[in-house]
Amino acid sequence: MKITKKAFIIIAAALASFALSPVAKAVLPPPDGGYPGFNTAEGQNALFSLTTGVANTANGWYSLFSDTGGSFNTGVGAGTLLFNTGDANTAVGIAALLFNTFGINNTAIGAAALLNNDVDNNTAVGAFSLNQNTTGNNNTATGVAALEDNTTADFNTAIGSHALGSNTTGDGNTANGFDALYSNTTGATNTAIGAQALFDNTTGLSNTAVGYNTLRNVTTGSGNIALGAGAGSAITANNDVICIGAPGPASVSDACFIGHIFGTTSSGGTAVFINSDGRLGTQVSSRRFKEEIKPMERSSEALYALKPVTFRYKKEFDPQAILQFGLVAEDVEAVNPDLVVRDKEGKVNTVHYEVINAMLLNEFLKEHRKVQEQETMIAQLNKEVKALVAHAREQDSKIESVSRQIEMNGHAARVVVSDQ
Repeated sequence: MKITKKAFIIIAAALASFALSPVAKAVLPPPDGGYPGFNTAEGQNALFSLTTGVANTANGWYSLFSDTGGSFNTGVGAGTLLFNTGDANTAVGIAALLFNTFGINNTAIGAAALLNNDVDNNTAVGAFSLNQNTTGNNNTATGVAALEDNTTADFNTAIGSHALGSNTTGDGNTANGFDALYSNTTGATNTAIGAQALFDNTTGLSNTAVGYNTLRNVTTGSGNIALGAGAGSAITANNDVICIGAPGPASVSDACFIGHIFGTTSSGGTAVFINSDGRLGTQVSSRRFKEEIKPMERSSEALYALKPVTFRYKKEFDPQAILQFGLVAEDVEAVNPDLVVRDKEGKVNTVHYEVINAMLLNEFLKEHRKVQEQETMIAQLNKEVKALVAHAREQDSKIESVSRQIEMNGHAARVVVSDQ
């Protein structure tokens, strides 16, 4: 914020009261270069043109040479703020803020830092940082040649040697690290944290790279996110790709790649699901999360109308064309719309395979109950059959006994008749 003349009067009054207080001993030799209005000048033609400006400090050949009414400026080094007439600028280093005229609240530390600047609220720390800036506002460059080529772009932050070094008109970029976003020219709203992160980006927009060499080869791609050293290294002109600890694809957009997951086991874990908003989560089954709980009963019989198929994904989705087994979502929707997952536009996307698994379990349990009932019935029938067999055997035994008795009685009768 610009310091007003009224505020300066208050500060001056306080300093004056301090100056009038008794001192035990004056400094020897006495200071020179002090001028009215709390101005200080040291060096050939330093503050040469000053008229009404106050609280300026110029130390160096032609430093603040053109300043007339500008106030609260500090120039340390030959040619610093040479053409300046604005307020509250600080330049330390030869030719720092050399061509600034009306710009205010700028800070340049380093040889030729903010050399061509003529606007407000820029900060450059490092030789040649923001060297070519002319009308870009609210930029911060820390490091040798950071934002060196920036001319008219605003709201950029570069921390690190040559960070955003080639940026000219791209706005709202943040680069933290050696050579981060170095090749960027007109790309805007990019964030690169790490040495050479987003190094090759030129015109890409809204990329985020965190880690050494992240998104290193992106040139014109936009909306990409990479986290981890070397993450996203395969991306060039792709858009909207997320890479976490993975190099990513060569020519695929709208995708997410996470390294160190495939082939590893999470014992005792559960499956992860994602909805159309991109939210990750796990499916919970506790009663405390549910309401209107009812038996599935015959709802699962829709399974009998489904048509399992084999298929291969199109080449753009699976270059290997691996044989797959599953269902066609549109066919499933025709049977039961609750068994499909839809995208944000309401279009059928995939199948609720986990729901089908639950339905399969219900059908299995139904069949299992039928089998149990049949087994119980069969066991009862077996029991009855065994009883009938035992009864039949008992009857057979009785019949056999009666037959023997009859046979014996007949034989006895024949004997008696014969004896007579």
